[in-house]
Amino acid sequence: MASSQLMHRSAGCFALALALPSGGNRSAARVRCSFPRTYEELQKGVGLEELVRGAESAGARGRSKLLRRSGNEDDVDRRRTGGTRSSPPPSRNGSSMAPADLDCEHFSRCSGCVIDKALDEPRVMRDAVSFFKRHAVDDMALTTVGVWDWRCRAKLAVRGTCDNPLIGLYEEGSHVVVDIPNCRTHHPRINAAVELVKEAIRTLGVEPYNEETHTGQLRYLQMVVTTFNSSLPAAERYAEGKVQVTLVWNAREEKSVEADLLQPMAEFLWQKGGLGRRGSTPILHSVWANFQTTRTNIIFGGKWRHLLGEQQLWERVGGADICFTPASFGQANVQAFEALLRRLQKKVKRDSAVVELYAGVGIIGISLAVTRACRSVKCVEVNKEAKDSFQLSLARVPDSVDCKISWHCADASVSPINWLEGAEVVIVDPPRKGLDAPVIEALRLASLRGQGKQKSPSSSNVNRVEKRPWIVRAKQDSVVKDSASDWQEEVDVIWPDTLIYVSCGWESFKRDCAALIEGDAWHLDDAHAFNFFPGTDSIETLAVFKRGKSTGTKSSKKKAGRRTGPIPFHRKVGKGALPKAKQSNVDEGWNRANQGRDVSPPFTLK
Repeated sequence: MASSQLMHRSAGCFALALALPSGGNRSAARVRCSFPRTYEELQKGVGLEELVRGAESAGARGRSKLLRRSGNEDDVDRRRTGGTRSSPPPSRNGSSMAPADLDCEHFSRCSGCVIDKALDEPRVMRDAVSFFKRHAVDDMALTTVGVWDWRCRAKLAVRGTCDNPLIGLYEEGSHVVVDIPNCRTHHPRINAAVELVKEAIRTLGVEPYNEETHTGQLRYLQMVVTTFNSSLPAAERYAEGKVQVTLVWNAREEKSVEADLLQPMAEFLWQKGGLGRRGSTPILHSVWANFQTTRTNIIFGGKWRHLLGEQQLWERVGGADICFTPASFGQANVQAFEALLRRLQKKVKRDSAVVELYAGVGIIGISLAVTRACRSVKCVEVNKEAKDSFQLSLARVPDSVDCKISWHCADASVSPINWLEGAEVVIVDPPRKGLDAPVIEALRLASLRGQGKQKSPSSSNVNRVEKRPWIVRAKQDSVVKDSASDWQEEVDVIWPDTLIYVSCGWESFKRDCAALIEGDAWHLDDAHAFNFFPGTDSIETLAVFKRGKSTGTKSSKKKAGRRTGPIPFHRKVGKGALPKAKQSNVDEGWNRANQGRDVSPPFTLK
């Protein structure tokens, strides 16, 4: 087989997947993970989860080791300096292309992607790097897991005729649907499921929706891929994912006259792509229906119906099993989200009390409870549809996790200060518009109270009987898993000293950041970007704020904390803190460490 090929760049470091000769030593191609052996396997998604984990853990030293083992330094150096590869990998249509180019036949008309060159270097990163440097964060970088086949969630319009159905996205600035059967960003199983739906439309005579006349039957499709399959090796799960198909039907309910072809279509899809599929692995996980009759651009109606297949869709995310319904929000790029969660988890100290606002189904909160041994995790979400998913996910949290985990149905913008009290870490994951103004003000107030610049409510106010209706409703709609430990109540009121902001809207983040750091309420401590949507000029930002005024950049902090004098073998303690025998051992250790040096102990224990 051919020699090594450059496969991926993540967070400024490279990962190589080696295609070794038959019988070669494959261990040399691993850095704490198993990489795909060929470029074709990478395109199929094989081992991408392991690839990003290896790329992040390897770091600069791991990268240099991989390069030395690959024997292809010149090729990598050309890539780093902007040079061209000597033999670019082939695209799907057989032509050559740069490693991170889209090469999609639908790009000229489809509105889904706005960038087709250098997908791993979105232009917005220049502004992001400059912005964070102005706020003393000098190591802002971008993690890109993969630029093709990354989208595991898609909402597609269905138009055309029953003889020639068009399934895709609107052309820019219009309601003309562009058929995208070979979309390069879709998980391959989504494209396969779309072709299956087209076959069902043509076979059964299902009428696609007509916006002008408000006629037709099938309006939209939602495709969600799950890679949750413990029966397969981890490296194969992504490529063998199954698709949950939701048919958005132009009818009020299943028994409506307009829905006469709904059940036959579901059965056709299940026979061709579900468990009834002969000789091949099923590509469908389940079939659902949503009923929408309004003459608007809103995709979903309020009624959902499970038709065939498994009722719950599970995904392994951030070290926890998470359940989704078709109405649940989930990240389209599950592998980039996995990378973000791993980095986020490292920013939360063990035994912390955590509150998450805009929590959705509680992915971040549950993953922290499982991986960081938190004392308590409180999730706040306004969408009541997320409650059932959270309950099912909570049931799969191991009994060994000693953490009080709760989910509350409440609007985070209504009296948000009540949710912040008692938490050491607050996590916000708002929609693209950013934080609500009351949440920003509450975060600023919590910081000032934590710094002692604002008085906290008296104990008599804290212990009063709660009568505010929005708080009472949130408690009634909550889901709670108690901790087995009897955690000691804090005497003093606790306010967050760490704020973790997960942002999908760069402009709204900059606006919110300016409000949060005003008056030294918070300061930026760390930031990292993730390429959640290759093909677009957008990034997902993970920013960590610390309470109060910054003490300087990271580099200056490290220099300030570096020891230049003698190494102390004991710490300063009160009189009589050490018995004579231990004091003698300390003095002996000091003398041994500083033998031959003209120094004196920094203090004397008595």
